[in-house]
Amino acid sequence: MATVDITGEQFASTIEGNDIVLVDFWAEWCGPCKQFGPTYSAVSEKHSDVLFTKVDTEAQQQLAAEAGITSIPTLMAFREKVLVFSQPGALNAQQLEQVVDAVKALDMDEVHAHVARSQAEAAAAAASTPAVTKSSGPQDGSQIPGA
Repeated sequence: MATVDITGEQFASTIEGNDIVLVDFWAEWCGPCKQFGPTYSAVSEKHSDVLFTKVDTEAQQQLAAEAGITSIPTLMAFREKVLVFSQPGALNAQQLEQVVDAVKALDMDEVHAHVARSQAEAAAAAASTPAVTKSSGPQDGSQIPGA
């Protein structure tokens, strides 16, 4: 399967509508991106069960910012709507094949359980953290005993 260019408007539906999605964040001016592009395309032809997508970070700056892209190329892999891999830097064909194979081999019951535990821990931590309230007293530290 050939690679598919996606935009910010298509990103969420692409992740939600496909089991395994790889996303290559790239730009035309990026030398390593140009080197990685043919490798990414060639590997995509071997895996019809994986959707290989590309995001042009110049044309999709907001999406790149929302995805936290600070270096390109960056490869992300999603499986069952979960980000399971994210790494900047160009990969060679063997490395990319290893990523694809590892994503396919994931025990997604275990991954979903881990995500649920992490979300529960974050919610519990947020619930136990006292709310910060605005003080009507002086803001120079004089309200702190011993200051």
